[in-house]
Amino acid sequence: MPQLLPLRLLETVGLRTAPVATPIVEPSTDTGGPLDFDPALERTGPLSIIAPRRIGESDLTVYPLSLGASVFGWTADGDTSLDILDRFAALGGDFVDTADSYVGGRSEVLIGKWMRERGNRDHVTVATKVGRHHENPGLGSVSIVRAVEASLERLQTDRIDLLYFHDDDPDVPLEDSLATAEWLIESGKVRYLAASNFSADRLIEARILASSGLPKFVAIQTQYNLMHRSEFESALRIVAAAQGLSVMPYYALANGFLTGKYRSKGDLTADARSVRASAYVNRRGQRVLAVVDRIATEHGVEPASIAIAWLLAKRSVAAPVASASRPDQVNALMAAAGIRLTRAQMLDLDRVSE
Repeated sequence: MPQLLPLRLLETVGLRTAPVATPIVEPSTDTGGPLDFDPALERTGPLSIIAPRRIGESDLTVYPLSLGASVFGWTADGDTSLDILDRFAALGGDFVDTADSYVGGRSEVLIGKWMRERGNRDHVTVATKVGRHHENPGLGSVSIVRAVEASLERLQTDRIDLLYFHDDDPDVPLEDSLATAEWLIESGKVRYLAASNFSADRLIEARILASSGLPKFVAIQTQYNLMHRSEFESALRIVAAAQGLSVMPYYALANGFLTGKYRSKGDLTADARSVRASAYVNRRGQRVLAVVDRIATEHGVEPASIAIAWLLAKRSVAAPVASASRPDQVNALMAAAGIRLTRAQMLDLDRVSE
């Protein structure tokens, strides 16, 4: 279990104590429906202790921020990737998210090298995904087994803590994929199973199959952030809550847009992340950034911290997935878990991002 993070470490990452605001006695009830966040959000000061969060119906408990490793070996070279991981661990991070297809497996190789050299495998929760690697595509039994074996070799470990099916595979009966995962779990090579980019209907089907003894999904990954909400905030959110699934939102910072890096067309470049972020450089995006900036100033943190803190206040969200291309960028990601947004701030963010 990760150590609880003391206040002095929050100060190390730049989270200054904000004055406690007067509690809101009569908050607006014009929310457009039931609140999707903790109704007791009234305090504005940073949390003095960061409690680990449990992943679904598993015994995995993690710091509430998952370090996305899709950039390792790509926009972050090998040495920089190791430095990023070191900074993440130094600040209390213990949950790393990768996939066998990230940079053709290079991401897993770097994580494996880091864990071996630091001797910290037992203190890190490793999540990886299978289904997209060109050598083992899809969720057929042979592909899954070969993909897991290859990931274990690259990660230099004997088990994967959380294995995601990277995408649904309509060409393979879900029962067969789950049965293969069951064998991997029984053999000790995989501890728990999760789903990435699955529809609500398929999650329901998976839970029905699990009632016959097949392994349950304990978590899901889906795109979810202040700029991209409707996909999750529909049937998927309802099913996730009903099944007790932990939600791990990816693109938590909307491809870097919510860091404030891209505020005008002039800030955009030709790299892949900038191209994806360009979809948000418009009037709506500027309105969202304006509110994020204001709340970030109120808390004395970076905009990225507020964007992640908003996700962490949502029901079912356990650990948003966010990446960094430099070690210093990890600070703002980690600081998010110590921020307690007020009810009014949550409502402001909800309304401006609708």
